[in-house]
Amino acid sequence: MSKSDKLQNTALLAEMAVKGIQEKKGKDIVVVDLREIHHAVCDFFVICHGDSNRQVEAIADSVEEETHKSLNEKPWHKEGYENAEWILIDYVHVVVHIFHKESREFYSLEKLWADAKIEPIAYQA
Repeated sequence: MSKSDKLQNTALLAEMAVKGIQEKKGKDIVVVDLREIHHAVCDFFVICHGDSNRQVEAIADSVEEETHKSLNEKPWHKEGYENAEWILIDYVHVVVHIFHKESREFYSLEKLWADAKIEPIAYQA
C-alpha cells in the first residue's frame, strides 16, 4: 500500500467514524488532522460528545458498526465502556473520542492540539 493509499484510507476511516456519530446524533463533532504535527500519536482524532452515558455508549457502538460495515475495520483497542464518561476507540491511525459533555469540557482535547487543523463537522438533522 502506497503512502497516498494509506492517507486516503485513514481519511475514509475518519469519515466513516463521523457517519457513525451522526447516526446517533453526537454533538459538536470535530476532526483533528494531526498529520502535520511532529510526533503525533495518530493521523486523526475524531471528537464528539453525547448528553447521557447511554447516548455516549450508543454513539460508540454506532461508530464500530459503521466502520466495520463500510470498511471491514475493527478497533485495535477500546476503553471507557464501563462508565461511558469518555469512550476511546483506537483504530491506530484514527482515534475516536466520545465524551459525556462535562468530561469533554474538562479534558478539552481540542485545546491540547490547538496547533493542528481542526475541522468542525456541520450538524445533520
